[in-house]
Amino acid sequence: MGAFLDKPRTEKHNLHAEGNGLRYGLSSMQGWRVEMEDAHTAVLGLPGPGMTDWSFFAVYDGHAGSRVANYCSKHLLEHIIMCPANKGAGETQSSQTGSDSSAWDSPTLVPPTVETVKSGIRTGFLKIDEHMRSFSDLRNGMDRSGSTAVGILLSPDHFFFINCGDSRAVLYRNSHVCFSTLDHKPCNPRERERIQNAGGSVMIQRVNGSLAVSRALGDFDYKCVDGKGPTEQLVSPEPEVFEMARAPEQDQFVVLACDGIWDVMSNEELCEFVKSRLEVSDDLERVCNEVVDTCLHKGSRDNMSVVLVCLPNAPKVSEEAVRKDAELNKYLESRVEELLSRPAEEGFPDLVAVMRNLSTDIGMPLLPPGGGLASKRSVIEAVYNRLNPYREEDGSGAELEYHW
Repeated sequence: MGAFLDKPRTEKHNLHAEGNGLRYGLSSMQGWRVEMEDAHTAVLGLPGPGMTDWSFFAVYDGHAGSRVANYCSKHLLEHIIMCPANKGAGETQSSQTGSDSSAWDSPTLVPPTVETVKSGIRTGFLKIDEHMRSFSDLRNGMDRSGSTAVGILLSPDHFFFINCGDSRAVLYRNSHVCFSTLDHKPCNPRERERIQNAGGSVMIQRVNGSLAVSRALGDFDYKCVDGKGPTEQLVSPEPEVFEMARAPEQDQFVVLACDGIWDVMSNEELCEFVKSRLEVSDDLERVCNEVVDTCLHKGSRDNMSVVLVCLPNAPKVSEEAVRKDAELNKYLESRVEELLSRPAEEGFPDLVAVMRNLSTDIGMPLLPPGGGLASKRSVIEAVYNRLNPYREEDGSGAELEYHW
């Protein structure tokens, strides 16, 4: 289940880069959990001949430890790329000479087919899971960690969405969510059937009443049923892979995130919030940080990681949006100052009371869609701390709740 801290750790890890016609940013935060178990991968330009215009991004949500998530973040991509070519994938120089070759490392640079790529991804997941089983600490139960994995492989012409577990990827196209990966939960009929066929059960929506996901890498305690193959175990390492043709004039952005984000935001809410923030700032790290902070203030108690991949047709900064956002911030600042200037019989109001009061303000300008008042918590908190006569020297103020 995981243990929690007395207060969240809000330091963030950030990255950003651009290439192959893409821009990406990412943010991760430990939050309330006692350990940071998330990891990520972001690669612009894959290794190997003819692969420089391909890119790969992924988020790994570890559980019962970070070992599997961290290993996959460093090595999953190489396991995918090094899978042998499918039979019938096309004539290559290497196949003519009989040498063993990667599906994507052909001396004649024959582009891999869609089915070759999908097969290579699936095989890569099974191979890395098999490889990790050889690690003594994982094999002997000294480390019982596992990890979900959600990713996207981008070729010049296609998206390959990859999912194993309950992290999620969404594609925002033509100003609406046009695709989302499917969470692998034990209560899903297909997953439940496999679990029961392997001699397990689904209780309180968990595998054997314990694990909340039905597919994951690692978790070898759930992968030891004799007579069953790797994809027939209580927990399967097999990913689902969805291919979509790219639509350059319509595709706007892709979001990959762990369930610490999706626990408090729907697909539509998160994408609308991201869109609104991209109209205010082209700093993708800042946008991702706002996502993570907003989810914390919406009540997420988990580790949080988000990767935002912006495509050429992503929303651009709008002067009108910037002006409205500044007006909203100014309004909130003045309202907090007004609320704190009123005499109160109970003494100086806490921040939760201020937030609740603002949530009923019918005269407030429009808040960011999907984010609501929680997305402006930092603005409100800055004014509150400045005017709080009981503020501690370190600036933290009184102990505050993060959800109201």
